[in-house]
Amino acid sequence: MSAAGKPRLAITYCTQCNWLLRAAWMAQETLSTFGTELGEVTLIPGTGGIFEITMDGQLVWERKRDGGFPDARQIKQLVRDVVDPDRDLGHLDRPAKREAAD
Repeated sequence: MSAAGKPRLAITYCTQCNWLLRAAWMAQETLSTFGTELGEVTLIPGTGGIFEITMDGQLVWERKRDGGFPDARQIKQLVRDVVDPDRDLGHLDRPAKREAAD
């Protein structure tokens, strides 16, 4: 936990792979949705193909383990599950039309 006991989100990205913009976009998406509910959002440069997202030091997404990068929906749901599990994310929590048709 960080500022005033609020959750800390950290995104570690590979500088060799030029993933800064992807990491910054994910940080912006979470901040635009959760604003003051987060105590800190940190971008951490790394190397060797790393792309990890942690909440309060707990790994919630790892590129190699989880098969790529999360989309906006996934990252917001992961953060919500830590910040406010009962929060409804509106259309992000509804199945995609494609999924509903199956």
